[in-house]
Amino acid sequence: MAQIDDLPPLRETIATYGLDARKSLGQNFLLDLNLTSRIARNAGPLENTCVLEVGPGPGGLTRALLAEGASKVIAIEKDRRCLPALEEISAHYPGRLQVIEGDALEFDPSILGDGPIKIAANLPYNVGTQLLVNWITSDRWPSFWQSLTLMFQKEVAERIVAKVGSKAYGRLGVLANWRCNTEILFDLNPKAFTPPPKVVSAVVQLHPKESPLECNLKSLERVTAAAFGQRRKMLRASLKSLSKDAEAIIVEAGLKPTERAETVDVEGFVALANKFDAAMSA
Repeated sequence: MAQIDDLPPLRETIATYGLDARKSLGQNFLLDLNLTSRIARNAGPLENTCVLEVGPGPGGLTRALLAEGASKVIAIEKDRRCLPALEEISAHYPGRLQVIEGDALEFDPSILGDGPIKIAANLPYNVGTQLLVNWITSDRWPSFWQSLTLMFQKEVAERIVAKVGSKAYGRLGVLANWRCNTEILFDLNPKAFTPPPKVVSAVVQLHPKESPLECNLKSLERVTAAAFGQRRKMLRASLKSLSKDAEAIIVEAGLKPTERAETVDVEGFVALANKFDAAMSA
């Protein structure tokens, strides 16, 4: 295991502060500092950059981000049991770690200021997807963040990067790839975690597109929800709930009413959303 600083090993920190991972909080602690350092390097370069981290737990990734040169890490932690361990890291890196006790789903990013922001996190399994959706569907675009380097269950990671025609392709993939360039960086074996999850994890990276295709976000969310909510049905049936003229609107968007959601690419869904939006506004 890499020695990235003079702080105690993570297992010792967990024992000292009694930090057993809790399923109710979606916690699986990543203790291998080689892996946390790898995540931090992939999030870089971090010099002169503020990094937002969600769910730092005992601080393995936190330490790696600071050791890799992040000018500041803002860590949001809901589990107050972890705060003493994070305070120990803060003392080791004076002035560079700010810990906020609270729920990341309720965090207001406006307090981060206007400097460069990157988000890097081993997200709690129970809120990870919702946090991602919140970040990529922000009304403010380009977003407040420059990149997302996030760990998910591999199944979720595959849904994020999925392209049209793949088994994992769905609403999440459309939303993510409409506004971002996405890729899976690497997988993590369950044995790297305490406790080991029952599934493989993966680190995903997203970079916001400066000029995504013009589209009303709410319309795109409605269309994809309807289409993938009944993904085995043809579009003319799955989108009928949005308009009695659904079949004509689908044709206007340049698609076939007999197509299914899994065969429509991001550009096609944007065209659909724009046509439905225009029809509803008429």
